[in-house]
Amino acid sequence: VAMGSFTSAPKILNEDTQDMDVLMPGVHMSRDEVLQLCHQQREGLPSLVKRNFRRLSQEFGDTTSGVRVLQWNSLAKFCGEAVSSPYHIRVLQWNILSQALGQMNDNFVCCPDEALDWRSRRYHIVEEIVSYCPDIICLQEVDHFNFLKSVLGTQGYNGMFFPKPDSPCLYIKGNNGPDGCAIFFREDKFELLRMETRILEVWRVQSNQVAVIMLLRVKATGQEICVTTTHLKARNGALLSTLRNEQGKDLLDFVSTHCGGRPVIICGDFNAEPTEPVYLSLLSNRTLNLASAYAATNKEEDLPCQVSESILREPPYTTWKIREEGEVCHTIDYVFYSEDKFAVEAVLDFPSGDDIGENRVPSFNYPSDHFSLVCDFRFKEDGISHL
Repeated sequence: VAMGSFTSAPKILNEDTQDMDVLMPGVHMSRDEVLQLCHQQREGLPSLVKRNFRRLSQEFGDTTSGVRVLQWNSLAKFCGEAVSSPYHIRVLQWNILSQALGQMNDNFVCCPDEALDWRSRRYHIVEEIVSYCPDIICLQEVDHFNFLKSVLGTQGYNGMFFPKPDSPCLYIKGNNGPDGCAIFFREDKFELLRMETRILEVWRVQSNQVAVIMLLRVKATGQEICVTTTHLKARNGALLSTLRNEQGKDLLDFVSTHCGGRPVIICGDFNAEPTEPVYLSLLSNRTLNLASAYAATNKEEDLPCQVSESILREPPYTTWKIREEGEVCHTIDYVFYSEDKFAVEAVLDFPSGDDIGENRVPSFNYPSDHFSLVCDFRFKEDGISHL
């Protein structure tokens, strides 16, 4: 039994063929060459919103109890360098905004139509990803996977895609196929052991949301990890919150079944504020021992925090848009990780309201209605800080 998109509109089945006009200059390109290509394709348009990395400083501060703890500080640096150490992993999480939904369905009343034009927006998306040199890329609302696979392939990434079974994109005229979740990884750093996919269930009934797992091995050390991405059901209300929580429980069972004791990273658009049950379900799972990376960076002490404290430490927003119903500013995207296996060493901060602009996103300055999350992790087994 399937619980689909709750629509009776006829499907318009299209394949992922709308980027056949893209001809990359070479199979292998440097990061600078790709960024230059992006700038050329977006000539005359504004540059990306500038953002800083916040890194754990080696400086110590004293608490009222006299305990000396590590403190976080902000680095005025737009693009971080690649994380080359085999003991570190940089993860990028991002809902990139489906082209079909963003252009035809989402009603961004303050976003110029030209800013949603795919011919330039696709290079804006690539620029955002490549700028931060991630080792692993977790994406949602992907409906142009072949384009991303082609361009990111020039940077040494390999990727896998799993579509929603009844994607709302398929009911939109001119769509490029279904949207879904994708994971990319650097082939020079990781070996793919196995990929698993799942249509998430609610009370044993398949929903229209999916999850993807990749089991990866760090080539230099043999360390194995489990990376997961998902996109839970959208919309507000008590019933939808309950459905998301059931999807979250199914997600946890899915990860627990396949992780095999490996360190876990779970990324996604959960469509849930930190006060929702699904957030609490993830952080309360004793098997996986998960924490939220961004909440962890806001701790005043380098000690585990309670779930209730984690809620208060999440960013003020991960999406900020203006639709017909009004301004929408929420924290609904997260990077969860095995707290006993990883240490968070840096995160990419979110832009301020002034940086974003009064019309919010998407815009000429930013290609999605969600902001990317970028986190640097260190394996705790290494026991060495490379700051």
